[in-house]
Amino acid sequence: DKPLWQQYLKYLTDILHGDFGTSYQSANQSVTKLITQRLGVSIHLGFQALVVGISGGLLIGAVSARNKNNKIDGFLSVVSTLGISVPAFIIGLLLLDYLGFKWALLPLSGWGTFGQTILPTFALAIPVFAQVTRFFRSEMIETLNTDYIQLARAKGMTKRQVTNHHAYRNSMIPVLTLVGPMAANILTGSALIEQIFSIPGIGQQFVTSIPTKDYPVIMGTTIVYAMMLMVAILITDIVISIVDPRVRLG
Repeated sequence: DKPLWQQYLKYLTDILHGDFGTSYQSANQSVTKLITQRLGVSIHLGFQALVVGISGGLLIGAVSARNKNNKIDGFLSVVSTLGISVPAFIIGLLLLDYLGFKWALLPLSGWGTFGQTILPTFALAIPVFAQVTRFFRSEMIETLNTDYIQLARAKGMTKRQVTNHHAYRNSMIPVLTLVGPMAANILTGSALIEQIFSIPGIGQQFVTSIPTKDYPVIMGTTIVYAMMLMVAILITDIVISIVDPRVRLG
């Protein structure tokens, strides 16, 4: 019965106190409680996918750079292009169909065992892997052609020593700047992935709340997603400042 601006102001005040309101559909439960019950699952899945994607991308990107313009590089470039082009939920459906249904190698859905995390993790990690592979390959090739790398080779350092001691670290710093955007992609993609694999995370809760018009849950989950993204970007900035002493947070 209050004016709209007063309702909005009260909603913002409640958010600052960690109160996102009451769900319309879940027996009048607190939205904050519903989110906190599922938040750990989503963080686990997202972090696991980010680690797998970045680790694999750095490894394959380095292999591709060291085999520049040969068949290995060409094959890896095609694979990374496909990984970028195909949405995560399509990858998830393909993994579910072949590794779950047809070959029965891994559990189809659920959450609780390590095996149940593999398919959704790879569904989210493959696009990240593809982006890191392409970007790290380009950075490695550029770094290996710089003057200080050529000078190190002229002083007698082997190609492996130059790559391990100089090229890897300097090429990795620009890649770290992608972690924030990649975390955002994982957050947005995890909603459908959690729904496809029946994972009890906030993404699944978000998707199921849309057709039922459970607006408090939708708004609360959106705000939590935004907060998670800001934390991911902050952590990325801190890591970059540690890896590269030339960078200092202002």
